[in-house]
Amino acid sequence: MILIPDLYFQPSIYYIIPCIGVYLLINTSITSMSKTNPYNFFSILFGLLLWVLPQVTFAQKDALRIQLEQISQSAKGNVGVAVRHLENGDTLTLHGKRHYPMQSVYKFPLAMAVLDQVDGGKLSLGQKIHVTQKDLLPNTWSPLREKYPNGNVDVTLAELLRYTVSQSDNNGCDILFRLLGGTKQVNDYVHGLGVKGIAIVATEEEMHQDWNVQFTNWSEPVAMLSLLQLFYELKQLSKASSDFLWKIMVETTTGPNRMKGLLPKEAVVAHKTGTSGTNDKGISAATNDAGIVTLPNGEHFAIVVFVANSPADEKTREAVIARITRAVWDHFTGKQKSR
Repeated sequence: MILIPDLYFQPSIYYIIPCIGVYLLINTSITSMSKTNPYNFFSILFGLLLWVLPQVTFAQKDALRIQLEQISQSAKGNVGVAVRHLENGDTLTLHGKRHYPMQSVYKFPLAMAVLDQVDGGKLSLGQKIHVTQKDLLPNTWSPLREKYPNGNVDVTLAELLRYTVSQSDNNGCDILFRLLGGTKQVNDYVHGLGVKGIAIVATEEEMHQDWNVQFTNWSEPVAMLSLLQLFYELKQLSKASSDFLWKIMVETTTGPNRMKGLLPKEAVVAHKTGTSGTNDKGISAATNDAGIVTLPNGEHFAIVVFVANSPADEKTREAVIARITRAVWDHFTGKQKSR
């Protein structure tokens, strides 16, 4: 994208100039036309309005696109964004078809696949899953292990899902993968929904064994956006399963400075974060957030922000996600503030 700093706060100049030209053309004959043929006058005026209003909409979207691109530059890496207003379909993307490592964002499609099995009667939220000490690997993020350090405990499927989604538990994630028969089952489920731009190949344990493995679990921003829309529209899961997943996504405790970081405290955000480590060259492979934000008027927008291969510190990377989300919030609430 070519940025034009001088026009950053007034990108609609591309549309204003031709509008002025049309106005001057009409104004030269407005008096005579309104007197001799009022019908023609109002027909032309109505046609002009039909032409101008879409240009204003395009100009606003261009302003947002430029703003998001400028915010992205502070990550000094590769930032992918996909946004869609879920009621009117208004969509904007930046690098929406590139492949980004998902990290724990893939626990969202994993949860959908588990709940699909619940809806099909093969699993139930109340059923007990036996967790052994062998299941609770050390040296990985696992609040589940912290609560049950010795394992040998039965936990409900609902509790495992809460740990995996709300707290992004890595051990809980791999227990769920094994329960479904492996990553291929989840990958096939997502592709079966018609969402092809996602690859789920490796477990959390496998990703911890080699830096490059994380890149085998990738998603296009537009693909994750489509999955969020399918979830929101209740097209794949039952109302009960959708409500459960929505609740545990709203209860997410990870990444408070990302999507939610600059939004009003009362804003409802159902989301899933994903975070890689940093290699010996100071590069962070993934700082991600994907979810659905409820607007003050009760409408919603889905948003995916993937920050990949960034040398910036964590505060900066998270601020990119927060500022992008806030810019989209302002766009859809009509505030159009620069941040």
